[in-house]
Amino acid sequence: MANQEKDNFGSHESFDEKQLETLRQEQQDRLKEKLEKSPEKNQENVEDVRREALEQAAKAEKETTAEKVPAPAERRGPLTKREKDASFDKTMSEVRSHLSSPSRTFSKFIHNKTIERTSDVVGKTIARPNAILSGSIFAFIFTLGVYLIANYNGYALSGSETIASFAVGWIVGLVFDYVRVLVGKRSS
Repeated sequence: MANQEKDNFGSHESFDEKQLETLRQEQQDRLKEKLEKSPEKNQENVEDVRREALEQAAKAEKETTAEKVPAPAERRGPLTKREKDASFDKTMSEVRSHLSSPSRTFSKFIHNKTIERTSDVVGKTIARPNAILSGSIFAFIFTLGVYLIANYNGYALSGSETIASFAVGWIVGLVFDYVRVLVGKRSS
């Protein structure tokens, strides 16, 4: 019988507990009255009262669930900025609770909104991976070439060759990256 009651009620906790308590008390009072009136029909009356109580409780649950706010799994549409921020803050708090004190401090600094926005802008404009890679490769090849030529001819290097060649390679990498993006957009 307990399984049947569980099936009728389900595992919902969104129903009005006061209303269900009132219904339970009324049914209990009715049951006592019926038991006192006819002891020989006890078992039949108990089953009838129990069935009636379950029907009324199911009806009350349906009424209250119709008014409930949809759960996050049932919710449709995009999340609001406030919900996203709250979720991010909750996740960061949970993760930071597992970090050491210096790591926690560094995490707070790095995940500061101003620092994150600046990092995103720099990452999307001047610190492109292709630009940095091409700058590094160009600096290595050009500096090696200049060094070998200068060493063969007996000249000394000033030290700015590596920085200048990195800058040239970086610019070449940026141009290549932007041309690739433009060509990719046109072909789509």
